Amino acid sequence: MAAQSVTSRQRASRRLITLCLPAIALAGCEGAAPPKAKSLPLVTVARPATRHFVDQVEAVGTARANEQVTLSSPVTERIERVSFTDGGFVRRGQVIAVLAQAQERAALAGALAAERQASAQFGRMSALNDRGFVTPATLDQQRALAQRARADADTARAQITDRIVRAPFSGFASQRLMSQGTIISAGAPIATISDVSRIKLDFTVPETAIAALRIGERVTARAAAYPDADFTGTISSIDPVIDPTTRAASVRAILPNPGNRLKPGMLLTVRVVTGERDAAAVPELAVLGDGADRYVFTIGADNVAKRTKVTTGMRDGGYIEVTGIAMSARVITEGVVKVSDGVKVKIGSGKDKTEATASISAAARVPRA
Repeated sequence: MAAQSVTSRQRASRRLITLCLPAIALAGCEGAAPPKAKSLPLVTVARPATRHFVDQVEAVGTARANEQVTLSSPVTERIERVSFTDGGFVRRGQVIAVLAQAQERAALAGALAAERQASAQFGRMSALNDRGFVTPATLDQQRALAQRARADADTARAQITDRIVRAPFSGFASQRLMSQGTIISAGAPIATISDVSRIKLDFTVPETAIAALRIGERVTARAAAYPDADFTGTISSIDPVIDPTTRAASVRAILPNPGNRLKPGMLLTVRVVTGERDAAAVPELAVLGDGADRYVFTIGADNVAKRTKVTTGMRDGGYIEVTGIAMSARVITEGVVKVSDGVKVKIGSGKDKTEATASISAAARVPRA
């Protein structure tokens, strides 16, 4: 009897639990909070700005003297006199150095004496020829002797002149490498004269930039020695031949050099402005890439993001030139990584990052899509 009573109580407990479970579940459902709605991506938008872009070609060039020559000894001889100072200015025709001339002067004296004798003999024979005492053939022979004597004298003078080294143009002399009394060999350098009143600036540009350059275009250059000074000039020549190894062309510009501040051999940065224009621009962070394509996200009246393909151009200072969108378009400039095409967004109250107008000197071009 006791066992049957326990079994009855257990069955009653199970029935009670079974009846209570639906009620407990229903009560739990009534007390649960509703699911939260998904928040919209927060973005910042701006309209394209009209900006002033400058197309330019940049390069690095080497300064060269307007004219430069290394004066060498024409013969092996002893130096009798040096007539310039280290780095000093010399004028055209100024004597730079004088080589020994004793033998050449002696030869000149002998040649002059022979010339006088031959000329006098020719004069006497001419008088005799007028009186019929000398044949024309004899007179012609004496005339030839007189001319040869004159040529010998001219040769002796030239040999003396060759031993006087003069500056072919005005400029600055190099440092001296020899002294008076030195025996100098034929062809050995005596001095280098450099005319730096103007500077030839040689630089190379890639073949893709050749079409943008013109002879006479303005060039602006800077040297590390004068970081705050601009040196301006014009393009004087463009090499018609492209180097097949580097695929670049050599360009030469002429720069005035007031104060002779620029020195041959200096390294200069070169900038050539090839065009200017006003164009629409957006912050660089607003432009995304998909392979060769470039695009931005624009926002319509319903605050839905739309992927819009654009063509990019110059960029600098955090902004990039774009075409393919209206100036009135609202472009997402911040929060683009949280957005996809067709997604509704929430526009934040941050400050508009795009100014009305600005000036950008753009030196780099990104590939156009």
